[in-house]
Amino acid sequence: MNMDISAQDLHPEEEEAEPTSRFGPALRSDARRNRARVLEAAQEAFASEGLGVPLDEIARRAGVGSGTIYRHFTSKEALFETIVLGRLEQLVDHAEKLADSDDPAEAFFQFLSLTIEEGSVRRDMVDALAGEDVDASAAVPRARRRLRRGIGKLLFNTQQAGAVRDDISVADLMALITGLILARNRNDGGAAVPQRVLSVVCDGLRHGCANSVTADPPVRPDGTGRGER
Repeated sequence: MNMDISAQDLHPEEEEAEPTSRFGPALRSDARRNRARVLEAAQEAFASEGLGVPLDEIARRAGVGSGTIYRHFTSKEALFETIVLGRLEQLVDHAEKLADSDDPAEAFFQFLSLTIEEGSVRRDMVDALAGEDVDASAAVPRARRRLRRGIGKLLFNTQQAGAVRDDISVADLMALITGLILARNRNDGGAAVPQRVLSVVCDGLRHGCANSVTADPPVRPDGTGRGER
């Protein structure tokens, strides 16, 4: 699944009407180009360095001044939110589509592998999923909750099919996903998680692998329940 997104994909509704001033169209056109350059540079910078990348570095990569960024975004966090929100929503949409799969186990493990692989090479996803140092509006936490519900539905379907241990919770999965991608990103410079590691993780989740490790109530069909406090 290609998770790359363009500036217009992030906010397609923000197409601006051309102003009536004879100097307006060129100015608006320049502003749109600058905004697109900022978004492209920010997407690359956040993916490689996370939220810790300096705003000046994003401006340098975009070939604009910091003031240009502030004309479009109130803060670095607001810019980060614009970038990462698109990625989270793509993951949510993918999870919701896979929830209707005729093969719950294949859908579940495909999504789990995709999320871990995607996060391990993108620092912005590490920060967004782990919630570390993210001081954005309620939009990002809300998207994280939607993602948890999407993962929960996949988990419920797979447990009902008898393919995944019934003692695994959504909280367990989120901890597993964020832990793996965080450790991989910090210790291996953002290299993708090896397939053998993913195989070990997936095998450990399969039904019959071990005895129950939790007494929490089961996951419900809507993806909530066990591990949701």
